[in-house]
Parts: sequence; C-alpha cells; structure tokens
Amino acid sequence: MKIANLIFLSFIFVLVLFSITTYINFRQSEEVTENTEYFARSTEIVRNSNRFQRNILNMVSCLRGYLLTGEEYLIQAYDTALKENESILRELPVLITNTDEKRLLKEISSLNNQWIQSFATPLIEARNRAEKSESGFISFDRLYREKLVKEDEQNLQAKLQQKFREFSNYEYRNREARKQILDSSIEGTKELSFYLTMCSVVLGLLVAGFVAHRISTRIVRMVNMADSIASGNYNAKTDATGKDELGRLALALNHMAWVLSENITLLKRKNEELDQFAHVVSHDLKAPLRGIDNVLTWIDEDLGPEISPKMREYLDLIKGRVNRSENLIQGMLSYTRVGKEKAVTEEVDLNQMMQEIWESLSSPGTRLSVPRPLPVLQAEKVPLMQVFSNLISNAVKYHDKPEGAITVYHEDRDTHY
Repeated sequence: MKIANLIFLSFIFVLVLFSITTYINFRQSEEVTENTEYFARSTEIVRNSNRFQRNILNMVSCLRGYLLTGEEYLIQAYDTALKENESILRELPVLITNTDEKRLLKEISSLNNQWIQSFATPLIEARNRAEKSESGFISFDRLYREKLVKEDEQNLQAKLQQKFREFSNYEYRNREARKQILDSSIEGTKELSFYLTMCSVVLGLLVAGFVAHRISTRIVRMVNMADSIASGNYNAKTDATGKDELGRLALALNHMAWVLSENITLLKRKNEELDQFAHVVSHDLKAPLRGIDNVLTWIDEDLGPEISPKMREYLDLIKGRVNRSENLIQGMLSYTRVGKEKAVTEEVDLNQMMQEIWESLSSPGTRLSVPRPLPVLQAEKVPLMQVFSNLISNAVKYHDKPEGAITVYHEDRDTHY
C-alpha cells in the first residue's frame, strides 16, 4: 500500500472515531435540551395543577361564605377562580402528552363540572332568589340542607382532591424517572466519549508511530546506502521491499548504484587505456627527440672547433627546444598520474624558467621584461612551466601592438606570491 494511502486511511479512521464521539455528544445535548424542555413543561403542569386545586378550595370557601352571608365580594372571588380554572383546563391538555395524565385530567374536569352544576350553581341561584321572597328563602334553606348537609358534596370534593393528588404524584414520578434516565445517559455518554477519545488518541499515536518508524527506518537505510556509495562502495544496495513510494525510491537508488558501478568500472578501464596510450605515445615521441639530441651531440663532438658562434647559437636553441619538448611529454605523463601518485616538488628558479621559455618561443617584434628578480619556489616544475608558457605564448600570439611588450613581475604577500 502506498504511504500516502496508508496515512489517508489512518486519518479517515481516526476522523470516523472523532465523528462518532461528536455525534454521541450531539445526541446527548439534544436529550438534555429535550429533558430541559420537559422539565419546564412539567413545572408548568404542576404549577397550573396547584393553581387549579387552590382555586377549587377558594371556590368552596367563597361559596359557603356567600351562602351564609350573601356578601357580593365572595361571589366575585368565586367567579374569578371559576374563570381561571376554565383557562387552566384549556391550557393543561396542550402541555400534557401522557395518556394516563390526560385521563386523570378528564376525570378532574368531569368532577369539577359535576360539583359546579350539581352544587355550586343551583345553590347560588337559590340564594339569589331567597332575598326576593319568603318562599325563595324557604326553598333555598331546603336546597342548602339537601345539598350541603348531606355528605355527597364532601365526597365529591374528596374524590376531586384525590384525583389531584394522583395527577401530581404521577407527574412527579415521571419527572424523577426522566431525571434518572437522563443522569444515566449523561454518565454513559461521558464514559463512552472518554473511551472513544482515548481510543482515537491511542490509535492516532500508534498509526503515527508506525508510519514514522516505517518511513524513517527505510530512509535511514537509503541514507546509509548513499554514504556507502560516497565512500567508494559502488556495489551498495538497500532493501527494496513494498510497492509504495519508498519502495520505488529504493529500486531507483539500487538501479542508480548499479549504473554508477558500471560507469565507474568503464571509466577505470578507459583511464587504464588512456594511461597505457600516454605511456606508448610518450615513449614513441621521446625516441625521435633523443635521436635529435644524439645528432646534436655528435655534431658538437665532430665539428666542435669549426662551429661558428652563430651556428653554436642555433644548436643551443635546438637543444633547448628538444628539452622543452621532453618536459612537455613528461608533463603529459604527470597529468595522467594526477590523483594516483604523490606530487614531487623541487626547487624552481623562476628567472631561469622565464629565460628557457622565452628562448623556446619565436617572438619577433615582442620583448620580455622582468623588472626585478623573480623568487625561487618549492613547487612542481613541469605544471608551473606549462602555466607560464601558455600565458607568455598567448601574449606573443594575440597582442595588437606594433611592438609587443610582456612584463613579468611578482608581489610578496607573506603567505603567498
């Protein structure tokens, strides 16, 4: 599997765990919100229930007081409580969702209506008529004894109070049950969220550690391979396991090392051939130069006294050119040995070197000037001579003056010239 795909799948897996945790917390928050709304609704139900029950007690008290005293403010208080209860009976069915509570509310409403229609309303009407005539008073007294002295009205009120207690207790039980369920759900959600979060973190760390270890160890092996190649071991290899990016990189490195090894081998073979060629060429070139030098020696031995000064100058010039050619051939051999043999230095007099170089060049119309003596150096003679020869010969060939002037000078800089 590709490393990119492995990292992507690991990230997706951890993301899924976090998404599950977030969803659970979201659902729990919805349950808390729903339960909060339920408690608010339940509180409103209990409050209205208590108001309704209090109003009934007020209605009973005001009714009895009015029947005994005939005070108008008592019947007004009765009417106020009656209207408020009618409003409560319209609001409670909207708030209540439980079937049993709705049943109890219907029974309470039925008992309340029965009390109003059977006792309160007839007695109030009879009391109003009692003030108008003697017969009305007698009729009211008879009705009062019939309705209130008997225990029917008290039994009805007792049933009504009992239904109210059942209604309130039922609501309180529901609230307590909902509270316990919510507390249990919150506790379970906390534990589940904690475990999922810890699982996500642990898995994330394990995946990150695994990926880091898998990548770093293979990269270290490739770095070691590169160091081995840099130190000259061109046959170094690394494990090219896997079909991911690092596996392909390892294959490419192995192929590169193989190609480099082949090229180095070929280069060594070419260098050996070049060395052999240089030795052969130098040997073949030195042979005619030695022949020329021998001929000049023979001429000098056979015709020494008879050689004119001018001819002597020409012979010395030829010998100088032969020596310079031998030095150039020796320089070519030294160049082929660069990096293979330790360079040999010697004491080099630059003044004598300048003279030899200048005498070996054909330079009509050009003069060489050395204002002050040049230093004596400890250096490799042939490469240094090649440097000055190239500089001076270029100056002779390419100057654009009618008469060329070449100046060679030096400065002593303590650590170098």
